[in-house]
Amino acid sequence: MNYDPRFAAVCGDSRLPSQSTDRLLKHEPSAQIQDLCVEWSAAALRELLASRLASDQVIVVSNRQPISHEFVDGTVALRQPASGLVTALEPVVRACNGTWIGHGSGDADRDFVDTSDRWLASSDCGSYQLRRIWLTEQERKGYCDGFSNSGLWPLCHRVHVRPVFDEVDWQHYQAINRRFANAVVREARGPAPIVLIQDYHLALVPALVRSQLPHATIVTFWHIPWPHPQQMEMCPWLGELLNGLLGSDIVGLQTPQDAGNFADLAARCGERRTERDSTVVLHGNGSTHVRHYPISIAWPIATDTTATLSVKSCRQMAERFWSLPPQGRLIIGVDRFDYTKGIIERLHAFEELMTTRPQWQGLVRFVQIAAPTRQGLKDYTDFQTQVRKEVDRINAKFDALHHAPIVLLDSQHDRLALDKLYRAADVCLVTSLHDGMNLVCKEFVAARDDEQGVLVLSQFTGAARELDAALIVNPYHTAQVAESLHQALSMTKIEQGQRMRALRCTVKSASVYRWAASMLTDAVALRAAVPKPLERSRPTSVTVGAQVEPTTSCKARDDRSVLPSGSALGLSSGSNSLAACI
Repeated sequence: MNYDPRFAAVCGDSRLPSQSTDRLLKHEPSAQIQDLCVEWSAAALRELLASRLASDQVIVVSNRQPISHEFVDGTVALRQPASGLVTALEPVVRACNGTWIGHGSGDADRDFVDTSDRWLASSDCGSYQLRRIWLTEQERKGYCDGFSNSGLWPLCHRVHVRPVFDEVDWQHYQAINRRFANAVVREARGPAPIVLIQDYHLALVPALVRSQLPHATIVTFWHIPWPHPQQMEMCPWLGELLNGLLGSDIVGLQTPQDAGNFADLAARCGERRTERDSTVVLHGNGSTHVRHYPISIAWPIATDTTATLSVKSCRQMAERFWSLPPQGRLIIGVDRFDYTKGIIERLHAFEELMTTRPQWQGLVRFVQIAAPTRQGLKDYTDFQTQVRKEVDRINAKFDALHHAPIVLLDSQHDRLALDKLYRAADVCLVTSLHDGMNLVCKEFVAARDDEQGVLVLSQFTGAARELDAALIVNPYHTAQVAESLHQALSMTKIEQGQRMRALRCTVKSASVYRWAASMLTDAVALRAAVPKPLERSRPTSVTVGAQVEPTTSCKARDDRSVLPSGSALGLSSGSNSLAACI
């Protein structure tokens, strides 16, 4: 793969010229500004909310809660997951004094809620109500480990793992979705909240909420891939899932391909109409807009701890820790210990590199972080055992002076430890077999303010569409990945800088705050086209056992207008300032 000179002509860290800013202020469609280097921040998002959603209630619904209370050494600690979703949506609910509904999974969570299972999350940046949902261990296994992670997860990823669909798991999934929907209805302060529903765990919630709050604006974001309709037909309850999702005003997916696959399937329920940058499915209960919103990360701000960690000091620590020689190279992989991440494929590619390019033997260390996940599922434990065996085999083959070339760290690492590793590495290797987006590659790019390092990225990640300055590979093509690793390890600093500047420009301009703002501005555009409903009495729960049928729910939605072909970003000229708190 030869160097492409277009990578030299990038915008780097420069701000928009005034003419580009003027176009934003004139509400240029979002689809036309995705490549402009606009700096989105929590402050910019809060300003958008203040101007557009000041009087609207926002309710976020997700399986995972944004904050948990956990017992640690006899005291209670607040824990926040390392999640792009939490990073993006917490400023939203704080700015709107909103509500977040999630599973209360912390072992001390019950000790901090009121009689309505609420806890007030308050800070200088605002406050919101955290409404916790309780699950028994049996319910969690059926709803989460069972139907969600043993059924939908492998179904939606092209990884050759057979999905398992069990009737009892499905019953748990329905019951827990009704429980979440009940909580939305009870937490709504009026008839028309904005409800942001997250991911495949809660596919039935949109229609359940719609049946009780017909004037709500419901946006559902599906974080994992949506495969071809023929593959989705393997699910015995596909009709129920689709009916549930079509209770949304907007269904968001990661990539145009995912959005197209969903629209192809949803069109079977009604008429499909394609506009410039979205698809509208007209069905018996109204319309559902299908759009892609690529999720991202929060761009590091100047006060982040990583700003004080020089690349040189991180590199020195890595050299000491893993006994790198003076001219040595460090390849890293950072993943959950999941069969979708292509960890075995990258091990084989590394083995191929050592075999075909023996000059790297003894000079290269490959450090793979594999954070434990879903350890109660047999597919995962079998896969993890296989990975460990492959690491031992390859290390025995290329052991040089008792320095194993592969280091497998199968444990959790905090944000600071990962940033040190990103800044020390020569190459970040991402070989996902199928990934909705993949945020590790974006974290690596954001950490490299020295504009060095090379990203080798699977073509089967959503991020590959955006990050075309990376070395794009097919993880199933072992020889190609090995050759790309050789190219990355041999790349000049000039070419590294040109590629990394292009990557950083892309990630910086399309941050997680832009992801959130794009969905919210589309929701606002829909609300602006529909008169606000009068306050009235409303149900306080969804009937347990009620069936979601497209011919009977969503009746009040026929007057929903078509979403404009581009969303309007209403930011003032001062919206590019960085936030002091998120």
